[in-house]
Amino acid sequence: MNDLVAALANVVGAQYVMHDSASMAPYLTDWRGRYTGRAMAVVRPGSTQETADIVRICASAHVSMVPQGGNTGLCGGATPLPDGGSVLVSMARMNRIRTVDAANNALVAEAGCTLAAVQQAAEGGDRLFPLSLASEGSCLVGGNISTNAGGVQVLRYGNMRELVLGVEVVLPDGRVWNGLRSLRKDNTGYDLKQLFIGAEGTLGIVTAAALKLFPRPQATATAWVAVPDARAAVDLLSLLRDRCGERATAFELVGRSALDLVLKHIPAMRAPLAGAHDWHVLVELADAFDGEALDGMLERTIAAAIDSGLAVDAAVAASIAQARAFWALRENISEAQKIEGVSIKHDISVPVSAIPDFLQQTQQALMALWPDVRIVAFGHLGDGNLHYNLSKPGAVDNAEFVARTQDVNRIVHDRVAALNGSISAEHGIGQLKREENARYKSEVELDLMRTVKRALDPHGLMNPGKVV
Repeated sequence: MNDLVAALANVVGAQYVMHDSASMAPYLTDWRGRYTGRAMAVVRPGSTQETADIVRICASAHVSMVPQGGNTGLCGGATPLPDGGSVLVSMARMNRIRTVDAANNALVAEAGCTLAAVQQAAEGGDRLFPLSLASEGSCLVGGNISTNAGGVQVLRYGNMRELVLGVEVVLPDGRVWNGLRSLRKDNTGYDLKQLFIGAEGTLGIVTAAALKLFPRPQATATAWVAVPDARAAVDLLSLLRDRCGERATAFELVGRSALDLVLKHIPAMRAPLAGAHDWHVLVELADAFDGEALDGMLERTIAAAIDSGLAVDAAVAASIAQARAFWALRENISEAQKIEGVSIKHDISVPVSAIPDFLQQTQQALMALWPDVRIVAFGHLGDGNLHYNLSKPGAVDNAEFVARTQDVNRIVHDRVAALNGSISAEHGIGQLKREENARYKSEVELDLMRTVKRALDPHGLMNPGKVV
């Protein structure tokens, strides 16, 4: 190991190689605290060439590598295994915006740029990079690409897969593929970049990406709406899109339990509406024209929804500060859950039209076995993605319940599969869902995935124990 550490230090400098327990510790436990691994060393390259040299050194020594971005993932995909046989490659130093091409609506960012930095660079060119996550101040672009991140504006702009024009990747043998073409049309064979989007670092290390930009909206309108049930929320989404078209950028569902946890644990949070409502939606419109017109469009749509029984109460944000307060309620749900304690988490997607059936049928099945289960359901109803998290209020009861995770997963994931859904909508597979993925993927799909893995990484050195 000393020879390996010395070789890595020769590439990046001794100050960017860590191999003592204390300095490596922050990199070895995932954000949720669920997974803690071990590593031979943590190395922090500052360029594509340094990354390639690291990969060649590790490959020559038959040492596996674990790429890591901001370490904000929820499935243990960026955490090394407990065997301690890997080198963790942190991409945080590769944090430069290489180019902003406003005329081409594109920019090139290195993998270690935070999502917030990319958003700011786009704004500096009077453009929008629309990916938006609660962790955008700390998650990194390379991780966003490797997990095919989604977030709150997929409804209008799509997930990360649809926002990537090209990638630069260090392959498992140390070669660099420069696919940083900022083109909308390139019909010259296989779209190779798609192999690395959502691959969680199992096929190579993404070092930079060409990302798609959009005209920057000049006005937004935001509302917090109480709805009688999930079916009404789906119908309200249809009404909103019929009346407002592509101006609808976000449509977030928030269950009462989720809101209650935020109000309980996050300081200075206030409920937007009087009274208790089982379901809420957070709606946002965006467009290039003036805010008063957009507010009027949203207000008229909500009024029509109330008249038809699709909504029971609503508050339209009267200021940017109030809109941010609404969004803070939504964005702090995960943090509030973390404070409350361990829960059994699911990141599922089903067709939007099937969300009410999923919620009703899954709740009935769970409560038949655990009548006091607490269901914290929230997420991106506009694209069919729900975060469906389960716990019990008492710590002792909850510990016993969490021990039944496999039984709980079977109920939730079987219902998802029956509705032609996915057990991982935007968080990836990582370590958490590797076995579950094998249960629900067809043998043909699994064989194709393994074939790709063997072709690009025949020695299994890239992020072992994840995805496949």
